[in-house]
Amino acid sequence: MKALLKKDNGFGNMELIDIDEPTINSDQVKIKVAYSGICGSDIHSYKGEYKNLRPPVVLGHEFSGIVVDVGSNVKGIKIGDKVTSETTYYICGKCDYCKSIDYNLCPDRKGIGTQVNGSFAEYVVNRAESIHVLPENVDLLSASITEPLACCVHAVLEKTNVELSDIVLIFGPGSIGLLTAQIVKARGAYVILAGMAKDKDRLKLAESLGIDKTVDIQNENLEKIIKDLTNGYGVDKVFECSGSVKAANSGLSLLKKKGTMVQVGIFAKSVNELDEDKIIQKEIIYVGSRSQKPSSWDKALYLLQTGKVNTKAIITDIYDLKDWEKGFNKVMNGEGIKIVLKP
Repeated sequence: MKALLKKDNGFGNMELIDIDEPTINSDQVKIKVAYSGICGSDIHSYKGEYKNLRPPVVLGHEFSGIVVDVGSNVKGIKIGDKVTSETTYYICGKCDYCKSIDYNLCPDRKGIGTQVNGSFAEYVVNRAESIHVLPENVDLLSASITEPLACCVHAVLEKTNVELSDIVLIFGPGSIGLLTAQIVKARGAYVILAGMAKDKDRLKLAESLGIDKTVDIQNENLEKIIKDLTNGYGVDKVFECSGSVKAANSGLSLLKKKGTMVQVGIFAKSVNELDEDKIIQKEIIYVGSRSQKPSSWDKALYLLQTGKVNTKAIITDIYDLKDWEKGFNKVMNGEGIKIVLKP
């Protein structure tokens, strides 16, 4: 089968090659990949920046597909089912995090597309426990973005609790910011999505998806807008989805006292200058949100099933797997929003 292999560490070292089709054990499921989204971590892997990568490995972990084989011990999944899958391939099952079903924090966890072969291929295999059969009304293209949606669900619905009365500020109108904004809006809160001048089309899309207020921070006064909306108090919650330290510090300034900041975006450096004085003086709750866990997927699929979140709206380009370089270059150039590969 054709597969996009990261052959070695360092920049590049990727090639679309023929490899053997994967086989399954009694507890696994084999899936014919329909669509697979390009994630920011795939770009970091391409550039040689992702420390958890274990090459040689087939990249890709956001996907949907059709089941073509199931292990003898597998229940509730059958050949022909339309599915998506969690990224978790292996957990130790013994640590405190596994016992609390926080698999995203297991120190021995292995994920598809990073430590084991992923979904930039014609077929992918994963453990049955990670497979989710799609609701009937959820199509394969929409479902291919379930993984980033689950990450946003984890941030919005599991790491904090958005209330109907909240005014929420989100930085970064990329795919994560747009999904986060839709989830927050589904909770009934007032949503402000902030971006740059270059994000004009993304901000327009956000408005079409029902986001209450979009702000071009280079041409509009975000601080004044928030002061006017909140009687000078500041927003109740901030979701930083851009990975910008400047945005994070702006968020700390624009939060009300006792507000909550959720860090979703990944900073370029592991150590950064944050305005810790504001965290202390305003008694701000600063929360980290890492990836997703099984409960995040159930909620994500419910949001898709009920139409409260539109993942298909953020997909701007679909490339054949053989044209993967075009897709990767488009992501690296900041073009489009979510780009998907089709084996």
